[in-house]
Amino acid sequence: MPPLPPAPPPGPAEPARAVAAGLLNLSGLGLGYVFLRRWFLAALCVAATVALVVVALPADPDGVPGWAVLGYLALLLLAALDGARRGLRAPSTAVRAKPVVAVVAALVLLVVPVGGAVAYDRLRDDAVEEMLLDRLAATDALVKKAADQDFAQARPTYRKALSRYRALTEDHPDSKAAHRVHGSLDAYYKAVAAPYRADDHCAAVAPLEYLRDVPRTIDRDVLGTLRTWPDKPLAESLLACGTGKLGTAAGDGDGGELGQLLRTFPKSAQAAEVEPAVRAAVDDRSADLKGAEPCRATEELRTIGDTAKELPDPAPGHLRDDVAGAVENGAYACGMDQFGDKKFAAARKTLADFADTYKSDKRRARAEQVAIAAEIAEQRPSAGAHLPPAKSPGGSRMQLVISNDGPGPVEVLYTGPVTGRITIGGCASCKTYASEAAGRSKACRASGKSYPKKTLRLPAGTYHFLHKPGGSSATARSRAAGGSIQPGYTYTQCSYVVIGGYGTDL
Repeated sequence: MPPLPPAPPPGPAEPARAVAAGLLNLSGLGLGYVFLRRWFLAALCVAATVALVVVALPADPDGVPGWAVLGYLALLLLAALDGARRGLRAPSTAVRAKPVVAVVAALVLLVVPVGGAVAYDRLRDDAVEEMLLDRLAATDALVKKAADQDFAQARPTYRKALSRYRALTEDHPDSKAAHRVHGSLDAYYKAVAAPYRADDHCAAVAPLEYLRDVPRTIDRDVLGTLRTWPDKPLAESLLACGTGKLGTAAGDGDGGELGQLLRTFPKSAQAAEVEPAVRAAVDDRSADLKGAEPCRATEELRTIGDTAKELPDPAPGHLRDDVAGAVENGAYACGMDQFGDKKFAAARKTLADFADTYKSDKRRARAEQVAIAAEIAEQRPSAGAHLPPAKSPGGSRMQLVISNDGPGPVEVLYTGPVTGRITIGGCASCKTYASEAAGRSKACRASGKSYPKKTLRLPAGTYHFLHKPGGSSATARSRAAGGSIQPGYTYTQCSYVVIGGYGTDL
């Protein structure tokens, strides 16, 4: 076999050629190896560049993986160094261009990797913008879905959406998505405030309060006019909700929505409407006192009064006084209505409370009269057939002497042409009778015995009496009875105690 021809001898060292080969390899296309006629090595460089393009495209918001970038840069550097090494003393037969021309071409061709990097950055920016716009659209969809839910249920979703909007504006302030956040927030506010737009003012209070706090968590410049938008709707909702609740719900110690309105927006037009609204509610219930349900109107007036007491300034003190006056009228009207409806126990309590509470009221005496009749009617319904006369009749009066043959004091209530009550002291030497029959035959008849007694002077007519224990420790039950007072007679009545109750002898 003939020997292989000897390799061409290396040419003289040419630094310019080495620089040209190295720079040409920095293009990523292996042109330095092409310049040196190293075709296999040139192909490897092209393959590495193609592989990088495959990994990099399509552009991803996160960019090319770091390992790929570092590996490729290392390859370029090695190719440049190897090209420079090989070009320094390359065989003369391998050189087909002047080294100076190659250097200039290499510098020009550096535009390729630099331009590629710039172009990729633009593609990556577009990918980032698309990702951010998709993120914005997903957040908008989240808000739209939450709008169909109750606010309490949707509140966590709203908070999540708000944090995403904030992240877009803070982390990517120059992005297209960030510039569109204000429009998304406008839709966000409308979604949260949906109950207000539906005129459900009580349900709107909590969402609008939430919206007032949004400027604490996102840039005010991003919000623009949305910063203060919730103020007026919240004031309107507090007024509408608070006035709607007047008479049905108290303020839980703070005046409810009306108190919140006066504290939060004291100088607003809505705050100025609080007093007229309360006054109108009082006037409406006061008119109802003459209707079929004065007790219901009275309870509503009391509730309005409780709310009025809790209202801060500028609610005037005389407003509270007006409500208190209406409640006073209502208490009297309620008790009288209960008596007319034969609800004697309720009427007694209502009118007795009225007399105890409003001691300077001119109707106090009348309330006490009807309360006495109601108490008697609890055990003797005929005593409540009609209201007791407000004024005593004229004419002669007959004497009724009531004696007490019981060991404890006795209170005697009576109603008829006149109504009243007396208390007779106990008889220390008297005892309880075994039966009512024994009482009727023996009570108040012991010779030489002095019984405590009181005398009433009564107009003629039919009367109803109630005898009940007069001492706090008495255990006898009350006893009701009736009788007539005729002109020209003197009457006596004996009260005695039998086992288990009172007896009377009229």
